[in-house]
Amino acid sequence: MNIILLTHQRELDRKTNTGKLVREVMLGQVKVIVWDRVNPNPYLLDKLATKQVGLLFPKQEHSTLNDIQAPLQRFIDIDNDNAHRLAEFSHVIIIDSTWQEARKIYNRSDYLHPLTKITLVNELPSIFSLRRNQIEGGLCTAECACLLLSYCGLSTEADVLREKLINFNPKPRSV
Repeated sequence: MNIILLTHQRELDRKTNTGKLVREVMLGQVKVIVWDRVNPNPYLLDKLATKQVGLLFPKQEHSTLNDIQAPLQRFIDIDNDNAHRLAEFSHVIIIDSTWQEARKIYNRSDYLHPLTKITLVNELPSIFSLRRNQIEGGLCTAECACLLLSYCGLSTEADVLREKLINFNPKPRSV
């Protein structure tokens, strides 16, 4: 599994960015691309042309697609029963930013709209407590990558990443 972290410029300097944990664990399997609204990254556009790239997309955001976009979308909900479907993709894009920035990145990047939206079924609440204004049921970048790795059968990598996240985020989240 190869991951593309489509990263908002501001994330690069944030102490709370968990994308750096994903890079530490996955080494050569992660490509960080800084999002640019005006000039899309050529590497990213080349990968998108292969039609083997999916976009991690939270289920609760499906309703934000407008009436024109929604009928044209392809969604896959990944759980233990159909995790094999991830093999359809050479790369999965995770938008690495705050939730508000992620919406802007998606909405302002027409080249992301036709991608298959991959939703990872998850019953556990987020342990990430270092940012405010989190969406209900939302996961941070590292949690998304952990879940993705688990569904791909890479449980050792998922466990290492989860442990790094726990150490990075030592305070329990108050509910």
